[in-house]
Amino acid sequence: MTADLDVTLEQIRYIDRLLLWALHGLTDELVVGPSGLPDWTRGHVLAHIVGVGSAGARQIETAAAGGLVDFYDGGRPARDAAIDAGAGAAAAEHVRLVGATVARMEAALDRLTPEVLDRPTGYRDRPAASIALLWWREAGIHLTDLDLGVDNTAWDLALRNHLADYLVDRVPDGTRLELEPTDVDEPRSLGTGESVTVRGAAGDVIAWLAGREPLAPVVGERGGRPCPLPELRPWP
Repeated sequence: MTADLDVTLEQIRYIDRLLLWALHGLTDELVVGPSGLPDWTRGHVLAHIVGVGSAGARQIETAAAGGLVDFYDGGRPARDAAIDAGAGAAAAEHVRLVGATVARMEAALDRLTPEVLDRPTGYRDRPAASIALLWWREAGIHLTDLDLGVDNTAWDLALRNHLADYLVDRVPDGTRLELEPTDVDEPRSLGTGESVTVRGAAGDVIAWLAGREPLAPVVGERGGRPCPLPELRPWP
């Protein structure tokens, strides 16, 4: 968790506002159109946002009440089935569900008092504080997957830092990635081993690390010479 919880929560609410803004003008035709994720329509992404947001909010609500519950009832198979079932909903229903999920999550985040932050949850045996970060990155990344007018330039320094820290496990064994954005002075070093420099706009470099298509080319360099970008490990 970042040092200042209030600042982190405000950054999360900024992403929430962008998400709700992006859904203005959503149509049934847009819902069934392709998203930035292979084989997923925008409807699939929206259903996933609702699913992960509802599950995350329930974790905080349950932790605040002193309980413990699985992240998804029925595990990953039930999660996938719910996404498939919800993807084809009408645009108005997606907007309603996302709005309700954001409201529920923000209410749950308000319950992250100092007494609740370290309580256990059903999310990978991590504390309640981790749910705030989970929602921050899930909402932030999937917002750009929707391709509804918000791209990775909306990721500010704080979110880029968080995503880089979270995604360090994607760095291949024996490789040290030297991330060198070309538009801001924001170098990062991830992993250990042979050095590979990765250059591109700040948001594009993090988008590549997250397995998303950059807006502009991201290039690799090893020993002063161009090289292919390394193949990243699975999502952590």
